[in-house]
Amino acid sequence: MRLQDLVHPEAIVPELESTERNGAIRELVRVLAEVGAIDGGRVDSIVKSIIARERTRGTTGFGKGVAAPHAKVEGLERVVASIGCSRRGIDFAALDGQPVYTAILLLSPSDKPELHLKAMDLVFRHLQQERFRKFLRQSTTREEIYDLLREADENLLG
Repeated sequence: MRLQDLVHPEAIVPELESTERNGAIRELVRVLAEVGAIDGGRVDSIVKSIIARERTRGTTGFGKGVAAPHAKVEGLERVVASIGCSRRGIDFAALDGQPVYTAILLLSPSDKPELHLKAMDLVFRHLQQERFRKFLRQSTTREEIYDLLREADENLLG
């Protein structure tokens, strides 16, 4: 499993419009619908489940300027992800109290928990790397971000 297999190149938002967590989550789910990765009619219910998860099970803003909001979704065939960046920073109630500049939103099939864990592990391993976070924050286009994903996958596998 590789990041570039999870993230459709068009599901990258180089500058999120929203300045708050719920709006950013909505943007990231909506872009997955726009690229056909999820059914557009399910955007609202998926957004609600992710926000409910943030409220009840704790923040997915784990510090160092990154967050990984996620949900298990019924009827999904495979794990899909979108990436959003914010130059201003978004309050995700992160563990370190700092704003989030990069969010990787992950949706997994509800009937394949092992895939969800594998994908979450992959995302967290990349986001733990300072160089990866730094380059993500410096990237300003979809192409730059997708190239960074490809490079990160190659380095991790190589």
